[in-house]
Amino acid sequence: MPAPKLRPTLVENPYFSRAHPADSANPRTIPAIVNIRESAITTLASRGVLDAAQVAAADRFRALFEAMGGKGASAIDYGREHVDGGKARDPITERQVNAGKELARCRALLGVRMYRLVSAVCGEGFALTELLASKRERLTGADMLRMGLDDLAGLWGIATRR
Repeated sequence: MPAPKLRPTLVENPYFSRAHPADSANPRTIPAIVNIRESAITTLASRGVLDAAQVAAADRFRALFEAMGGKGASAIDYGREHVDGGKARDPITERQVNAGKELARCRALLGVRMYRLVSAVCGEGFALTELLASKRERLTGADMLRMGLDDLAGLWGIATRR
């Protein structure tokens, strides 16, 4: 397993209070260390390939993708014996339904191929080198990923560079 690459960066201060002016006791941003190999998105962002709006769109897509995953809707096991006092599990939660509807909007906007690329990189965490063989394919894939994330940022009202 490769060693994590750590890089210092500034992140939003979770304890920042808008009720008080920003100063040294109440900073807007604080220094933090980020593992750039945590996901393909952080790697691309650390290299300057993705801007802040694209990273925000990728993070939102990832949250929706993860909300749909996990133990979601599963088949009923008729062979399992139910015991007294056990409660029945909801087949699918409202959060999963809403995430599925939002991902359907994303797929309608992006199209099948672009949605597949965005879900592989942002949702499943694949690197472009794992998905595409040649350097030309990877460069084209990075361009397509940026375009897809720009479209998603526009869909969700996240500021873009345009």
